[in-house]
Amino acid sequence: MKFRKNALAGIALAATAALGLAACGSNAGSAPAASESAASGDGITVYNAQHESLTKEWIDAFTKETGIKVTLRQGSDTEMSNQIVQEGAASPADVFLTENSPAMAQVENAGLFADVDKATIDQVPAEFRPSTGKWTGIAARSTVLVYDKNKISDDKLPKSMLDLANPEWKGKWAASPTGADYQAIVAALLELKGEAATEAWLKGMKENFKAYKGNGTAMKAVNAGEVDAALIYHYYYYGDQAKTGENSKNVTPYYFKNQDPGAFLSISGGGVLKSSKKAADAQAFLKFVTGKQGQEILKNGTSFEYAIASQVDANPKLVPIKDLQAPAVDPAKLNSTKVTDLMTKAGLL
Repeated sequence: MKFRKNALAGIALAATAALGLAACGSNAGSAPAASESAASGDGITVYNAQHESLTKEWIDAFTKETGIKVTLRQGSDTEMSNQIVQEGAASPADVFLTENSPAMAQVENAGLFADVDKATIDQVPAEFRPSTGKWTGIAARSTVLVYDKNKISDDKLPKSMLDLANPEWKGKWAASPTGADYQAIVAALLELKGEAATEAWLKGMKENFKAYKGNGTAMKAVNAGEVDAALIYHYYYYGDQAKTGENSKNVTPYYFKNQDPGAFLSISGGGVLKSSKKAADAQAFLKFVTGKQGQEILKNGTSFEYAIASQVDANPKLVPIKDLQAPAVDPAKLNSTKVTDLMTKAGLL
């Protein structure tokens, strides 16, 4: 598929670090000293479906550390993964970063990822990366139900995400089914409960929910009293709270926990393309992102996603990952094609 014009615009982010700059020996996550490609003026291209501001922070710090230039191409999970698959071995991308795992699995299933360097893999706990080693987790976001406490008392909250398909929730909750965020949640449900249970839940969802375009818009609808609750990712709430709070002042986040499908922790991924002609630099960038410095940029930034690697704790405003009680899901097994088929069949797409 074609990129939108603004998604195709390359943004070269260069630094003038001295060529002899060495990585800090005490920081296991630091990238190596400037390489030959940096010295020659070449660089790497990152296809980015992560938050653009976060990735720019990573790029600026990486270039300052190594002298390696990075060109950024921005787009959504789906358009970027489709573009890479379409380009195949001719793709100019060296690195692919996403918000959700299904897009990574799509590129992996097309056989387009190189193995991630062991030094990078070792920085990321096994529960935050695929079993295949073809890409790795770089961040995470938790599924959450945001609700209006004036409309839903604590004793009326659903025990499980699956309860949202029950008749008593008709017309009371919202979601953004066309987005990659929501489709990742459904992909986890499919992996955890199987096709029959997922199909039944989607049928109940179709009967009960109200559709909005974007998770932030769905949360805003709860805040405005248009709907009682919305199934979204956690960081929309915390991001709004960190600003003016005007779209979340009447909203409370509810975590399902208990390994429920609604406690799904979606892994944002990073991988190096097999076709990259600058593989060493691409691997160095991925190591930097998952290293201590990269994860501290994530922790201290404004995206409010979870840091997951190099033993860096999450932003203290967030519920600790261990308290989320998320179900175990191998992100390499999340099937975006099957999910869109089931959602289309249910009339949600």
